[in-house]
Formats: sequence, C-alpha cells, structure tokens
Amino acid sequence: MSILQKIADIEAEMARTQKNKATMGHLGLLKAKLAKLKRELITPKGGGATAGEGFDVAKTGDARIGFVGFPSVGKSTLLSNLAGVYSEVAAYEFTTLTTVPGCIKYKGAKIQLLDLPGIIEGAKDGKGRGKQVIAVARTCSLIFIVLDVLKPIVHKKLIEKELEGFGIRLNKEPPQITFRKKEKGGVNLQCAVQQNELDLELVKTILAEYRIHNADIVLKYDATADDLIDVIEGNRVYIPCIYLLNKIDQISIEELDIIYKIPHCVPISAHHKWNFDDLLETMWEYLNLCRIYTKPKGQLPDYSAPVVLHAERRTIEDFCNKIHRSIIREFKYALVWGSSVKHQPQKVGKEHVLNDEDVVQICKKV
Repeated sequence: MSILQKIADIEAEMARTQKNKATMGHLGLLKAKLAKLKRELITPKGGGATAGEGFDVAKTGDARIGFVGFPSVGKSTLLSNLAGVYSEVAAYEFTTLTTVPGCIKYKGAKIQLLDLPGIIEGAKDGKGRGKQVIAVARTCSLIFIVLDVLKPIVHKKLIEKELEGFGIRLNKEPPQITFRKKEKGGVNLQCAVQQNELDLELVKTILAEYRIHNADIVLKYDATADDLIDVIEGNRVYIPCIYLLNKIDQISIEELDIIYKIPHCVPISAHHKWNFDDLLETMWEYLNLCRIYTKPKGQLPDYSAPVVLHAERRTIEDFCNKIHRSIIREFKYALVWGSSVKHQPQKVGKEHVLNDEDVVQICKKV
C-alpha cells in the first residue's frame, strides 16, 4: 500500500472516530502515525529530497518573503508592481512555472521577494510542483498568502492545510514543551498547569509510536496531542503570515469593511496598486526587524545603510557578526546612542541589547 493510501485511510478513520475521553488515546496514536507518514512523504527513506530545477534561489538581503497562492490570483502582478520585476503574467492559470525572485528596499532593509509557482490542491502529496514550492516557503522569514477576494475562505483553508502538512505553522509560537530523551527511567511527565487533553497514558502511547520509552517531558501550558507530536518530530518551522486579499476593485465598500476585520489580512489591488502603503507597513511589523546605524570614529553616523537585525537577535555581538565575523575577536567595548541606553553615548559590552534606530560605534583592542 502506498504512503498516500495509508494517509487517506488514517484520515478517514480519524474523521469516523468520535472525540471524547475514551477515544483520546486512540486519536493520539493515529495523529502520531499520520505525522510519521507525512515526514516520510517529505523526505523519502532513500535520502534527502532533491531540489527542483529553478527553485533553489540564493538567499540575499535581510529577509525573505514568499508569495504563496493558487494559480492566477495575482502573485506575479503584485511582484511586478512592488519590485518592478517582470514575472510572466497572463489571464490563464499556471503562468509562473519556476521561482521568480525580486528585491525591494524598505526603511533601509533589503527584502527579497519570491514569486512561487501556484499551489494546487494536494501539493503536500507531491502533485504538481507543490512539493518544491512549499520546500522554498519553509526558508522564508514571512509568507504572503495571496487570495482572490471573491473566494478567500475556501482557498485560505486549502493552502493552510497544504502548508500544515509540510510542517509549516503559520502565525503560531513554538509549543512551550520541554522534551528530553534519556537512557533509562521510563517516561516522566510534569505539568505546570492542569491539562485537558494530555495525560501520562496518552503521552506514553504517542511516544511508543516513535519507539521512545524513556523521556522527561515538561508541559508549561495546556497542550494538545498535536503540540507534543510537533515537538517530538522537531522539524516544524514557525513563520509569520499575512493574507493578501487581492482584486478588491471587484467588491463593494461594505464588503471591504467586513474583510478588514479578519485577523492577519490586508486587502489590496495588485493591478491598481491600491493599499500598498498599508501592506508594506504590516510587512515591516510582521518581519520584526530593527535597524542599527554605524558611526565611524570622529564622523557623523551613516543613516543611509543600516545594519538590519532580527528583533530576537539584536545584541552588540549579533551586530558585530552581521558586519564581519572577525570584529568580535578584536572587540573592546561599544559606544551606543539611542533608546536602549540611559546616557548618550553610553559604554556597553557585547551582551547589550540594542533597540531600533540605535547608533553604534565599535572600539577595538589596540
């Protein structure tokens, strides 16, 4: 029996099974089996999957954004109007067949845009070229899911399902679960808060499917079986996502007001270039970047080319490594002007955390 057939059988069984306290263990086991089969589908047992021709694009700039969507929703038009890159545009489906890269500069940061070929239903199962498309999407800092405003909900759910099947979690935080394998001692479960779904029996059932019989697990919040499986699998990526509802020129103002209330959504018209300023501002917020300006000794700060860091990695050490790896070896101290320090300037060490638009002068050992 093929992997796809096994997956279909398990999904059918899960749909048939009533969800209650008595069936929790059985459902948990099915979910674990399903996750294992999907992993086999992504990376076959014979080794790593080969990259598709035209899909492996070199990563450039400070961040990478992937445009994902069904064929003919306006991804190529949007890229052409945002970055001035010509990606073949036509009124029929499947015009774009390989990844088309573009680049925009916004608030001093260089952002790479990738127009990925249209996803079709069943992409995670290898249909069309969806497998390679989603593999590139896994490497992005942010995903734009481009939807046709006239059929957004249907397409949104289908694309989310395809991405979820590939281990991409949209607008979610990694589960607060500590998982550590050990040599002996059985399964030890600690819960910081009361659990509604997971108990020791269910945890043991899921771990047994992975042939893990000795492990320490700490649940720091009310977790689900899916969260535990994600942690055990260890190959999930958590990516922020914005839903772009394109072709708003075809709907009424009243409908637009309703659409604006949907979370993580930005209504646009790629053809008429409507609402691009709101799109770029939301993009900057979701990318979570901060700009640090350099100041050579005895000169004015250089505000034209900031060093762009991610908000989670913005210490002086990260700043030095972004410029060149050798700087940190000669580092003595840094002078910082900006909102991250009390005095202007202030002498700081390499552990100091910077804020957006700080000015930094590095002083090396003599």
